[in-house]
Amino acid sequence: MNATLDLLRRRRSVPPALLAGPGPTPEELATLLTIASRVPDHGKLAPWRFLVIEGEGAARIGAVIEAAYAADHPEADAARRALERDRLAQAPLVVGVVSRAGPHVKIPDWEQVLSAGAAAMNLVVAANAMGFATAWLTEWIAYDRRVLDALGLAPQERMAGFVHVGRAAQAPADRPRPDLAAIVTRV
Repeated sequence: MNATLDLLRRRRSVPPALLAGPGPTPEELATLLTIASRVPDHGKLAPWRFLVIEGEGAARIGAVIEAAYAADHPEADAARRALERDRLAQAPLVVGVVSRAGPHVKIPDWEQVLSAGAAAMNLVVAANAMGFATAWLTEWIAYDRRVLDALGLAPQERMAGFVHVGRAAQAPADRPRPDLAAIVTRV
């Protein structure tokens, strides 16, 4: 088996709380984002963009996340508010993948959204190939307009997900995978 197939066969998400540093260097990050952008992109629209979230940026967005959560859940205790505040600060690096899908005369928005998903998956695979561990998550913050505004998303943009990148403190256990007989149809 070749190295790429072996990587894809054993790739596993690692919860952000189990991701430690160091994260990617600036050069490694540039390589990761370059690879992430090499996806099918009908019409060469680049219907996605990346948000690099780390350090002070993670703290600033964390304050917005905490305030939004507290406004919707006034009963939340300090521990829960801290969990929300640190949601994007657990891993050394988080890359937000933003879908910029929009009307186009030839390229349906669905294909553009799929391209953003492909960019996120390329990022996940490339980071794992570099020796990092990842988790691609959305959760409520990917749909909350207060958080999206703080991240600088335009009204028509959507969050394809947040890719948390770090080093696994321990190898994660695998989970059951779908039985091919249940998901494959021959026509």
